[in-house]
Amino acid sequence: QVQLVESGGGLVQAGGSLRLSCAASGRTFGRWYAMGWFRQAPGKEREFVAAISGSTTNTAYTDSVKGRFTISRDYVKNTVYLQMNSLKPEDTAIYYCAASSRVGVAAMTATLYDHWGQGTQVTVSS
Repeated sequence: QVQLVESGGGLVQAGGSLRLSCAASGRTFGRWYAMGWFRQAPGKEREFVAAISGSTTNTAYTDSVKGRFTISRDYVKNTVYLQMNSLKPEDTAIYYCAASSRVGVAAMTATLYDHWGQGTQVTVSS
């Protein structure tokens, strides 16, 4: 079983920064797993934000966060990070970490991920 625990969410003013962390654990968690971040705003469907491949050579971002968000991973700590800069009110959402045992590439499709965290709230005030 794989457990994912997110942290780092909070309230920030527009233009500010936050860094989300996702700590992975479990006997079956593999370094080759693709890792991703998704978010869900009130009244909206869950959407892809960023992903990183198992090898860290590939990353993917949704257009609205390119140039502002950066995904990275630390193999020693089994942790994935999402550095969020120049935050906007429209970034307000619950952010979920996800891991995929099915693919090692930076997958953007939620159905490819089979492990999910509980989510962390990010609120950006204008």
